[in-house]
Amino acid sequence: MVRPATASDVPALLALWEVAAENDARPADSAAKVELLLARDPEACILAEQDGRVVASLISGWDGWRAHLYRLAVHPDVRRQGVGRLLIAHAEERFRALGAGRIDAMVLEGNDLGQTIWRAAGYVAQPEWRRWVKPLG
Repeated sequence: MVRPATASDVPALLALWEVAAENDARPADSAAKVELLLARDPEACILAEQDGRVVASLISGWDGWRAHLYRLAVHPDVRRQGVGRLLIAHAEERFRALGAGRIDAMVLEGNDLGQTIWRAAGYVAQPEWRRWVKPLG
């Protein structure tokens, strides 16, 4: 089952990200930050459940102009079963309905497994782009 995450899912999301997400060079996750995301855009974080357990998540950020996908995480126990593709398809449909014309997906350069799923879903790397970041505090 695919559905938007709610505030009650935050502990399960944080636990999933601990075992399933690439966390290199990323600030530590916090319940408060995830809750802020969900309050701002209740449909931004989608998750997949199996037998009542959160097994995958994807954040689909939309700012009214650009569509961004990030934080795709699939529990190791359910990888290669189509769960990630299901979340990607759900997010793409959300963006189509919102009027997006293009989607970008953020994937760490060293995340070969992640790159495989994005490539299989029709995404291509743009070597001319680099992401620049600045921590705010």
